[in-house]
Amino acid sequence: MLRRSLENRDAQTRQLQDAVTNVEKHFGELCQIFAAYVRKTARLRDKADLLVNEINVYASTETPNLKQGLKNFAEEFAKLQDYRQAEVERLEAKVVEPLKAYGTIVKMKRDDLKATLTARNREAKQLTQLERTRQRNPSDRHIISQAETELQRATMDATRTTRHLEETIDNFEKQKIKDIKVFRNSLYPPDYSSRLDIVRANSKSPLQRSLSAKCVSGTGQVSTCRLRKDQQADDDEEDEDLDVTEEEN
Repeated sequence: MLRRSLENRDAQTRQLQDAVTNVEKHFGELCQIFAAYVRKTARLRDKADLLVNEINVYASTETPNLKQGLKNFAEEFAKLQDYRQAEVERLEAKVVEPLKAYGTIVKMKRDDLKATLTARNREAKQLTQLERTRQRNPSDRHIISQAETELQRATMDATRTTRHLEETIDNFEKQKIKDIKVFRNSLYPPDYSSRLDIVRANSKSPLQRSLSAKCVSGTGQVSTCRLRKDQQADDDEEDEDLDVTEEEN
């Protein structure tokens, strides 16, 4: 009966080990990917800031109608970068950092598992020793009683550590579910969508109206926007460098 109980508890421990290992693997991957996303979003924000500056510089050389339209567009586009900055900060604080914390949490759970396995191994060893004592010295009650006492102590210790492990793993699973649920809600402020829709709507019309007005008045032509090859090559090299760095990490 006791041997079967040990086997059942070993199976339970393996399930708990699998649960901890699963979180360790996938939360680690999520943490790395989220961190990479945050870095690239921050880089996109920086590129957008450069674009806003360039639009303002260009606007200063144009006619009043187009100048005003370009400046309005640059202002609204800059507001989008404020949201992007907020996204970077919130992802870092509400997602990346909590995911990093699971490295410490998983280590603590592994320590609990190790303590439980040690206690159970001791219990199994004492049980085997008792069985051998009964076989070799079936009439020596003193030795058998000592072995039974040692087994009882080992069983009590194993039961205590098992109960502690079950409680800590239950709390671990509850916290994991809670964190996963709040991750999504933590990404954006409550009115993010409505405010972003307003920015999107406002960011389209000023430049479109100004461009149309300039075309009708015949005051000039807007040249096609085109990146210089050396600029694009630099951007591509930066992206490749980042990807290589991430793969090495």
